[in-house]
Amino acid sequence: MDNNAKYGAEEIQVLEGLEAVRRRPSMYIGSTSARGLHHLVYEVVDNSIDEALAGYCDKIDIIIHRDNAVTVVDNGRGIPVDIQPQMGLPAVEVVLTVLHAGGKFGGGGYKVSGGLHGVGVSVVNALSEWLEAEVYRDGFVYQMRFEKGVPVTGLKTIGKAKNTGTKITFKPDSEIFEELEFSQETLVQRLRELSFLSKGVKITYNDERTEQQLVFQHNGGIKDFVLYLNKNKTVQHKTVYFKDVKDQIMVELAFQYTEGYVENSFSYVNNIHTIDGGTHETGFRTALTRVINDYGKKYNFLKNGITSLMGEDIREGLTSIISVKVPEPQFEGQTKTKLGNSEVRGIVDTIVSDNLSIFLEENPSVSRKILEKSINASRARDAARKARELTRRKTALESSTLPGKLADCSERDPSASELFIVEGDSAGGSAKQGRDRRYQAILPLRGKILNVEKSRIDKILSNEEIRALITALGTGIGDDFNIEKARYHKIIIMTDADVDGAHIRTLLLTFFYRYMRQLIENGYAYIAQPPLFRVRKDKKETYVYSDKELEQLLNRIGHDKISLQRYKGLGEMDPDQLWDTTMNFDTRTILQVQLEDAIEANQIFSMLMGDKVEPRREFIQENARAVKNLDI
Repeated sequence: MDNNAKYGAEEIQVLEGLEAVRRRPSMYIGSTSARGLHHLVYEVVDNSIDEALAGYCDKIDIIIHRDNAVTVVDNGRGIPVDIQPQMGLPAVEVVLTVLHAGGKFGGGGYKVSGGLHGVGVSVVNALSEWLEAEVYRDGFVYQMRFEKGVPVTGLKTIGKAKNTGTKITFKPDSEIFEELEFSQETLVQRLRELSFLSKGVKITYNDERTEQQLVFQHNGGIKDFVLYLNKNKTVQHKTVYFKDVKDQIMVELAFQYTEGYVENSFSYVNNIHTIDGGTHETGFRTALTRVINDYGKKYNFLKNGITSLMGEDIREGLTSIISVKVPEPQFEGQTKTKLGNSEVRGIVDTIVSDNLSIFLEENPSVSRKILEKSINASRARDAARKARELTRRKTALESSTLPGKLADCSERDPSASELFIVEGDSAGGSAKQGRDRRYQAILPLRGKILNVEKSRIDKILSNEEIRALITALGTGIGDDFNIEKARYHKIIIMTDADVDGAHIRTLLLTFFYRYMRQLIENGYAYIAQPPLFRVRKDKKETYVYSDKELEQLLNRIGHDKISLQRYKGLGEMDPDQLWDTTMNFDTRTILQVQLEDAIEANQIFSMLMGDKVEPRREFIQENARAVKNLDI
């Protein structure tokens, strides 16, 4: 590694001061909840990853201490320590105390970078009870300490260093954050993702609280990422990978077709997950559609009325990762979830077109599989279009367009309306009688809905229960989906607290995740929490929602002269009981379904509902010990 590359104090540019961060932390890190807390770690790690992107770092260690302080160490060049000319202070102090100060603006320090455009580490400092920086550079170890963003020591030389690098240790401030406990699962998911995107970089996670160490290093980069995403799926060919550079923009693509029907595509810009896509994703999709169609026409695959294939036909069963490195990324919105650079679209299109055309010509057997799958998808889409027309909502909300089994509410404002999806007719009957008719609609489902993980869209849309559900919700599905047409802003899955109920719940969540993901992303999906037990003593009834709660209650009131009923199903409750325990706005508990990590959610749904039995068996074996009560 070339440690002599130009990266000194003059590369650190100052744009503005730090004043508002502690007063308005959510403006900088999104929230002061668990999400914002974890964001602090990502910001420090992103600085180390930027060193790796620039070619100066191949080792990053993250340590979570017992008191939830965090250390991040890398073997990069070390933050500059000489005097920054604009401020007259050591560059490391400027980087840690001045907002928008960093080596990412002038183009001299970094060619590409993630993080928060230089906001990152100074924001972490401002929101920490204390932060200590150690820099290994120029043969010395330098140290500086801050409290709540303010320096409490000057920059000190504390020893000699053989290597280079930066070590940041910080303790999040309890005055700022509602939550101070780091989630190992949340951090590990992000670190694993970063290791796939940073080919060859060794990322080590040490958790002193659990004494667990995990090492992530993927020499195959995003090619390994695709293999990871498809490990629970049946694949059609080896992973296709290529990398190219044009006008200083680097494009990496890895993809593989599975025998499933759902597309799983993830896009990244400078290692930032662009959840809402952008110009890089558009360029990839445009090129993929055009090149596959051209190949299909050239070799006479397209016939029998099919003149061209739509993009969604070609992407059926596709797992892909596109990662681009852009020197000056422009993101739409504060959260950096959509790339806006117009020049990136054309560059990605050209690179993908050139490389994909060569691949198809050189691999005719794989090309044939892709074309055949796309053609079958096209036929299914045509059938689905006809089925979709049956479910598409008319503009008015007249009752004739709604399914007969839906007991609708009288309220017409979606934000004040809720739909209970109920398992079975008996529970549906109790729910219809017990509900508040003004605001609560009831849709009973007969039996288990179709497993959409194993079904093509035409089969899904010909399923009567799913059609009734789509029509009741009003949003449409697929290309027709429109969140603004949702007829209810609370969609509550209410099933029995047994194995069958859990299965129905998983089937419904799989359907929402795969075909109506915005319902989950917008916080419209909920799970009802019916009681497990009714305890009666001295004519007083208490409903209990967990075994732990039951144990606590019995310890409090005693075990003598009590009547204990365990509910096996919602149908065992009369309408008043169902209202009191599960549907009453004032007393019920409902859990909002949240999508913390799309990649992890994708893995779980593939594993629980997909074709392969072995991963499911392993999951059950691994988690069996955690199950306290299994109702069979």
